[in-house]
Amino acid sequence: MDMQMPEMDGITATNYIRKSGKKQPYIIALTANILEEDRQKCLQIGMDNYVSKPIGILQLKETLYKCQERS
Repeated sequence: MDMQMPEMDGITATNYIRKSGKKQPYIIALTANILEEDRQKCLQIGMDNYVSKPIGILQLKETLYKCQERS
């Protein structure tokens, strides 16, 4: 979930998805914001994980592996 989309930010989009009552996807925040408070906000709203830019291959693999484990 990109945190800075043009029409709806990632927090708003995640909140909408979580309240929709539909099957819930695994949501990974993708952002250039690296502060701990940004990470906590993403997780508190209901995102499952958080990745900051620039993304390293190892970090991406680990994050996607956690997503697969939940499936």
